[in-house]
Amino acid sequence: MDGAMAVAAAVVSVAVAVVLWVKGWWGQGAVRPIEVALTEAEKSQELMVGKEVSEEMAIRDDKASPGQVRCYDPATGCLLGTVAAMTAAEVDEAAGRARRAQEAWRETSFEARRRVLRVLLRYVVEHQEEICVVNARDSGKPRVDALLGEIMTTCEKISYVVKHGEAALAREYRPTSLMTCYKDAFVEYHPLGVIGVIAPWNYPFHNMYNHIASGIFAGNAVVVKVSEYTSWSAAYYLRVVRAALEAEGHDPDLVQVITGFGEAGAALVASPDVDKVLFTGSPGVGKLVMRGASAHLKPVVLELGGKDPMVVCEDANVDAIVPIACRGVYQNSGQNCCGIERVILYDRVHDEFVEKVVRVVSQLRQGPPLGPQPVDVGAMVTPQQLDIIQDLVDDAVAKGATVRVGGRRNTAHGPGLFYEPTVLVGVTSEMRIAQEEVFGPVMAIFRVTDDDHALRVVNDCDFGLGACVFCKSDARGERLGQRIRSGMTCINDFATNYLVQSLPFGGIKHSGFDRFAGPEGLRALCLQKSVVLDKVPFIRTTIPGILQYPIKPRGFEFGQALVRLIYGSSLSQRLASIFSVINP
Repeated sequence: MDGAMAVAAAVVSVAVAVVLWVKGWWGQGAVRPIEVALTEAEKSQELMVGKEVSEEMAIRDDKASPGQVRCYDPATGCLLGTVAAMTAAEVDEAAGRARRAQEAWRETSFEARRRVLRVLLRYVVEHQEEICVVNARDSGKPRVDALLGEIMTTCEKISYVVKHGEAALAREYRPTSLMTCYKDAFVEYHPLGVIGVIAPWNYPFHNMYNHIASGIFAGNAVVVKVSEYTSWSAAYYLRVVRAALEAEGHDPDLVQVITGFGEAGAALVASPDVDKVLFTGSPGVGKLVMRGASAHLKPVVLELGGKDPMVVCEDANVDAIVPIACRGVYQNSGQNCCGIERVILYDRVHDEFVEKVVRVVSQLRQGPPLGPQPVDVGAMVTPQQLDIIQDLVDDAVAKGATVRVGGRRNTAHGPGLFYEPTVLVGVTSEMRIAQEEVFGPVMAIFRVTDDDHALRVVNDCDFGLGACVFCKSDARGERLGQRIRSGMTCINDFATNYLVQSLPFGGIKHSGFDRFAGPEGLRALCLQKSVVLDKVPFIRTTIPGILQYPIKPRGFEFGQALVRLIYGSSLSQRLASIFSVINP
């Protein structure tokens, strides 16, 4: 019976999805195709695209490449090329170009903006492989990880904005009181101007397009400072966006890309042409961004990572959860701000879960994503992250944790930045790995006895981005989720919040503040203006003569009576004040 019901539910779900898909496709009309040329290196699917290989992968070498960022393939150590380390003056010039382009763009209709995003979406859908290959080369992730974390998320973001963005930014009427009943009150969402984005290196394609899609739809220009560790791919991604703008007759200068080091990011924050800054990265750098913005009273949105817990209750289906846990931990080599950093197992399922997950992780294949052999886990993006991970694992082992799989750098692939997929059991809250973001392929497993114990472990952390709870009862999972201090919670699923782009994305505590995505994210990119108008043109506000300057002797008593009439707690109090208002 359960099987039949599951099949029926699946059929209904597919039917609904097909109807919605056809409706969305039918209503959008023809979408222009665009062609974007790739360089030979960008097109190549060979393991190596250059002859120079570096063990250190030093992105800054003022002797060999002055004024340049050296770009490496983190899976091979191959030098991909260099990009400009832009000066403060060059950053200001780019922001100025964006500002000038935005003056015309802000006057465009939502339909005109939708057309640009539809062109962009069509290109992404039709060129998934090219994007994933370039992404794999620059960030070391397997193509499947790029498909899931870069392509699918970006398509969902653009699709949401196209379908629902106008409704989110439409004039929103607000209720009035008896005092202002003759007025219409509403909020309007106007373009803010130029949005500055400082993007991290873990998902270079999505972290760029995510904010471009929402930023330009809200009527803004967008200037993106890409990470110095994943700058090589930015030129291709920028060509695509600009081709979409040009195809619809708009100024390609609306979107700018900044390459360089920390100085370029600081210049973007300080630029007088930038109206708001969106930053994704570490809490330490986030504080510097906030400090820099404060000097100019410039608003910021900070998304600063997390230590997301996965709570597995005693009645959970272990067989179903192990694949989800592995995807949550090892996707993109664990370089996920909302990845699973802590697996919290109840006593009854602990041993079964550990044995089954160890069996899976022991079989994971690791290596260069564009190599001759298929791989499950790719490379880390930055050399220093390897040291951070090792320090956290070593600290945990010194304090009583046990490594069941992995636990060290994988040196089988030359200079490539690989850390073995790791399972660590016996983790407790006193260990650094329980408190500090790993951002690597390490499954840190805690053991708890009951709900209260689990919640103490979950909330004993400075981060609060996301969380997920797995148990037999959704109602119980929801109750547990409500007691978790985080910006997002999934019940019996992992990270689907991010594929529901109607929901805001963000956290609390050291995970930052404010939100991306959803109506909240779009509106955060706008000047939110409160407007009051007369409902009827000939009924306007007039100041009672008794309150006009110079105020009459009984002006105060009149005001008191007016307050009682409108806000009095009883009918008799309100009625008694009428005479005083009429005959002050």
